Amino acid sequence: MSGPDQIVDTEPYTPLSGYTLFATRRIAMDLIVGATGLVGSEVCLRLLKRGRSVRALVRTTSDPVKVAALRSAGADTILGDLKDPASLVAACRGVDTIISTASSTLSRQQGDSIESVDHLGQLNLIQAAKDAAVQRFIFVSFRVPTGLRFPLGDAKISVEQALATLNYTILRASWFMEVWLSPALGFDYTNATATVYGEGTNPISWVSYVDVAEMCVVASKHSAAERKAFDFGGPAAVTPLDVITKFQQISGKTFTVQHVPREALQQQFDSATDPMQKSFAALMLGYANGDSTEMAVIQQQFGIKLTSVDDYARRVLAAA
Repeated sequence: MSGPDQIVDTEPYTPLSGYTLFATRRIAMDLIVGATGLVGSEVCLRLLKRGRSVRALVRTTSDPVKVAALRSAGADTILGDLKDPASLVAACRGVDTIISTASSTLSRQQGDSIESVDHLGQLNLIQAAKDAAVQRFIFVSFRVPTGLRFPLGDAKISVEQALATLNYTILRASWFMEVWLSPALGFDYTNATATVYGEGTNPISWVSYVDVAEMCVVASKHSAAERKAFDFGGPAAVTPLDVITKFQQISGKTFTVQHVPREALQQQFDSATDPMQKSFAALMLGYANGDSTEMAVIQQQFGIKLTSVDDYARRVLAAA
């Protein structure tokens, strides 16, 4: 692969004098910020499979196995950090499109916080994009629960507002099934136990991270996605209790279900002083309240095939 500063190819042309010369043409470059994360790594792979030139922003503290996998797949990597504006200037040089999936929520390292990464860090990236005259900016946000103010939600809203002067696409993802329907958050399908936040009777448009990644890739080259924000969920809204029923039917196991009462979630939210704890408490309340979004128009317009809860259940149960 070529170096990060300038990537060119050559093509012959014949001027009026009749001599054949060679003109340089810059190859379109995509910068992925959050490239070693859940969504970002999938974005990189999907871009590369389409023959796109990918520059992956990585940190000195990034998982070396993940960095090696990106390089092996064909991505160029460049060192940088959202907290270091100077590094972003170099990363954005020669870039046509930025896809930012970075967040401090799942892979926090020393010095990372909602304020330093999800807020100020993303604003640093936007400024670098403006200075470099980047043509497109794709930002993965999330659906902020109605009526709740919390640090992560405020950060996402602030970043979305700052993108208004760029040619942006914002994807407000619903609850990731690979996160919220996983053992890490109490949905232990291997041992047939599930923690449900609230009553579990309000439907949620559970979404797969692979579908969010695919939409990032499609939107980056689709004129209908320019200067628009999309609520993005799965193909159908399903209640947490119905999710458990689906897993029981597919696995043949009866789940033991534990509920965290809404009152306990509200108390946790009200008493939390740490920004990350406050934000997770808000997201659990959002889960309890439900989150339903209609996806038929987006599926038809952009040709996205969405992963259902049944698809997800069969996949993870088969691998368990």
